[in-house]
Amino acid sequence: MAQDSVDLSCDYQFWMQKLSVWGQASTLETQQDTCLHLAQFQEFLRKMYEALKEMDSNTVFERFPTIDQLLAKACWNPFILAYDESQKILIWCLCCLINKEPQNSRQSKLNSWIQGVLSHILSALRFDKEVALFTQGLGYAPVDYYHGLLKNMVLSLASELRENHLNGFNTQRRKKISLPMSAVVCLWLRHLPSLEKAMLHLFEKLISSERNCLRRIECFIKDSSLPQAACHPAIFRVVDEMFRCALLETDGAPEIIATIQVFTQCFVEALGKENKQLRFALKTYFPYTSPSLAMVLLQDPQDVPREHWLQTLKLISELLREAAEDQTHGSRRGPLESWFLFIHFGGWAEMVAEQLLRSAAEPPAALLWLLAFYYSPHDGRQQRAQTMVQVEAVLGRLLAMSGSSSLSARDLHTAAGQGTETDPRAPAQQLARRLLLHFVLWAPGGHTIARDAIALMAHTAEITHEIIGFLDQTLYRWDRLGIESPRSGKLARELLKELRTQV
Repeated sequence: MAQDSVDLSCDYQFWMQKLSVWGQASTLETQQDTCLHLAQFQEFLRKMYEALKEMDSNTVFERFPTIDQLLAKACWNPFILAYDESQKILIWCLCCLINKEPQNSRQSKLNSWIQGVLSHILSALRFDKEVALFTQGLGYAPVDYYHGLLKNMVLSLASELRENHLNGFNTQRRKKISLPMSAVVCLWLRHLPSLEKAMLHLFEKLISSERNCLRRIECFIKDSSLPQAACHPAIFRVVDEMFRCALLETDGAPEIIATIQVFTQCFVEALGKENKQLRFALKTYFPYTSPSLAMVLLQDPQDVPREHWLQTLKLISELLREAAEDQTHGSRRGPLESWFLFIHFGGWAEMVAEQLLRSAAEPPAALLWLLAFYYSPHDGRQQRAQTMVQVEAVLGRLLAMSGSSSLSARDLHTAAGQGTETDPRAPAQQLARRLLLHFVLWAPGGHTIARDAIALMAHTAEITHEIIGFLDQTLYRWDRLGIESPRSGKLARELLKELRTQV
């Protein structure tokens, strides 16, 4: 028992210091630290309650003179109140401090203070001012009103579902209680499991729905409220980390990359609508990259004049290469971290291929590096340089054929290096296919042989799905940027429809 008493006193000092730090600043770091320690703090509260319930109020304050300060700090911390049984245990601890028969003004004041803290805990979920005034006028205490309101809401929903069932309506469509966005953000900030559940629900919808096009994925993402809530950096970081895990678990599946890109577009739109001036610094959203790189990537291409696209792409390549190849800033900054940032804004990478194919000038090394890095971030400098040489050779052959009056799908296929025994999953081969697909959509004579060229390429189910993904992403991006030509757009839609019927 003596050892337990010593341990509790040591723990008491540790948690008193922790609560003081958590209460002084509400930064992302303090929030993360709080969440990491919630289970341990709850266990400490249990031990504290076991000790307090054996003492009277006077003995409690002799043993722990600042117990009221410790409990107050905990009661005003929303993360602690939202975690598991911490709220209930805090109430037990506070009740141990109450003097059943106060003997002096100090004890009476203490009782009043405890009642105020208990009221704060029990009415943590507040309604608007008008409702509060109305219920007070009727003589209801807030706690009584909330309980009655919840009971009536549940009874109302149950009655409505029962009536729908009797009338033959589909009862699988449960009534959705919609909360204002501010309430959703508060919920997800205070209860991380509910945020994780929302993300898992989104993944389930994406997996269970067949033939997801990017427009459909965009609807799923917007309906989830995640992009709007992610305007708060703490929520964005959790969502982004779950996307990272999904990407690693699927070995960089193109479907996950496309979903991340659509989510990022929705997030950037929500950020712009919420406030023209960023409420939080970009560093809080992307802590492992330079603010200048994040700022350039966050630009919507449709807001950049077309004559400046090439210049912007060169700047992105320069900043990204500097970040990816710089080894002086620790392990969290490197090729994979830079690549993960870049794939959020993959539309810029697709613009690189279009820029290269629509220009007769010698391809800039910066753009070749950007493509090689996007498709193979694991490569070292020497291997990436080799990929750049291979891509440049393919690009040269395709451009040389663009003015030919007698294009054939077989010649195009050979020019792109698709007839060799090389592994089709190799980065250079993936890049060559992308360039070939862009070529048949943009080149003057490409439309006439597009079907034959794609038929030669799509000799495996994996490559067929890759082509479907490319066409879907291209149409989605053209629609957003308003750069679709009537002829190319019609061809891409026809090809997409035909390929989907084949799988």
